[in-house]
Amino acid sequence: MDSRTVEEPAPAREARPTGTLKPNALGVIGILFFVLSAQAPLTGIAGALPIAVGTGDGAGAPAAYIVAGAVILLFSVGFVAMGRHVVDAGAFYTYIGKGLGRTTGTGSAGVALFAYCTLQAAMYGLYGATVSGLVEQYTGAHVAWWVWTVVTMAVVQALGTAGIEMGAKVLAVFVLAESSILFVFALVTLVKGGGPEGLGVTHSFSPGAALHGAPGVALMFAIASMFGFEATAIYGEEAKEPRRTVPRATYLSVTVITGFFAFVSWMLISSYGASKATGAAGKALSGGDSTVFVFNPVSQALGSWADHVLPILLATSLFAGILAFHNSANRYLFSLGRDGLLPRGLAAINKRHSPWVAGCVQTAIALVLVLPFAVFGKDPVLSLFSWFSGVAVLAMMLLYFLTSISVIVFFRRERLDRRLWNTLVAPALGALGIGGSIAVIVANFTTLIGGSATTATWLELTVPVVLGLSAVAARLTRARRAAPSG
Repeated sequence: MDSRTVEEPAPAREARPTGTLKPNALGVIGILFFVLSAQAPLTGIAGALPIAVGTGDGAGAPAAYIVAGAVILLFSVGFVAMGRHVVDAGAFYTYIGKGLGRTTGTGSAGVALFAYCTLQAAMYGLYGATVSGLVEQYTGAHVAWWVWTVVTMAVVQALGTAGIEMGAKVLAVFVLAESSILFVFALVTLVKGGGPEGLGVTHSFSPGAALHGAPGVALMFAIASMFGFEATAIYGEEAKEPRRTVPRATYLSVTVITGFFAFVSWMLISSYGASKATGAAGKALSGGDSTVFVFNPVSQALGSWADHVLPILLATSLFAGILAFHNSANRYLFSLGRDGLLPRGLAAINKRHSPWVAGCVQTAIALVLVLPFAVFGKDPVLSLFSWFSGVAVLAMMLLYFLTSISVIVFFRRERLDRRLWNTLVAPALGALGIGGSIAVIVANFTTLIGGSATTATWLELTVPVVLGLSAVAARLTRARRAAPSG
């Protein structure tokens, strides 16, 4: 594989030919905003927390974020160790290919694309429904959700083509806005000493609280909230001094995400009282608008103005996540095109060093995934968002697991890094944690997608099918190219 190594001197990077992403475009903070926008903090809190509390382990949900953060941090140790020796926009597939072979690596590339594109499509569904509701609320005009989704696809494509710096600036504004209001609410609640039952530290963080009810459901959503941190490696080619920038951005993003979600979810539960939080979340879920579980206490703490601002911030949160996953997916397409595993035209870049052809293809994929739900009148939230987000969770966890195993194999064979903790112990512990999480996800998949057992089974099967088909296609492509012409 044509993997870029970090030892290459800066002047050579500047002189690279067409087909290379813009070097030295992003620092630690720029990459961090891409990562945080992929998490879509307000979407993660308002969309996932009510389910984790209402159907999971109740007041113990904040502990699930700590556990998920610990698992992902262990995974990150090996992930970062590999990133010191391999810098490539293909990230997962390049890393997996280095340890487990090109066929498995290319198969994982198909899974990565599948995960990013389905997750983006899921967010398009929730985004379209949210914007449609806002427009109708403030103007009285009813416009179908898919209209706003298609229009936004064009905007996302334009921003992606405009260059990585422009995308980072747009995401910075949105992420700061949505994170600030949640963080201020949490600080206000903390200073006040919590809600009617106090801060309730033991009710949210003790082992008994963490294991109460159905902890697997809460853990599942907590891990899903971490998705996107791996973008630190995807942007390695565009990072300033990637040998230092990527590790710092990775560890910082995992730490910030874990702390943020655990703190905000704890304060939300505290605002209700640990004994009443589960009931309040259940009521919000049964009422058809789970966001009220989050929006109501925030409005009570900060003022009625938040009632109008929060739905708008939810829409911008989703937009930020959509743009972040667009950038991640098109860089996978770019990398696969550059390596000759997909048409080389995908590696074309414009004057801003953006992979514009790959971006167009990614937008077309999003359109293909979303339109059937519009044509057949499926609910954009209950069907599109729930189904595709569930599939994306399963696909990404498989990638994490394969990457951990690959790191161990790679460093046992190459001996480029003799630190046992970084190359063996932490990746092995991470693989165990991720493997256990996959088992929990599969066991609770019907709950995760909010559908029938039959639908859950079909959706689960798509992940190994994509892995297998991508691997077979890669072998056939290499065999055809190796065959003598004529």
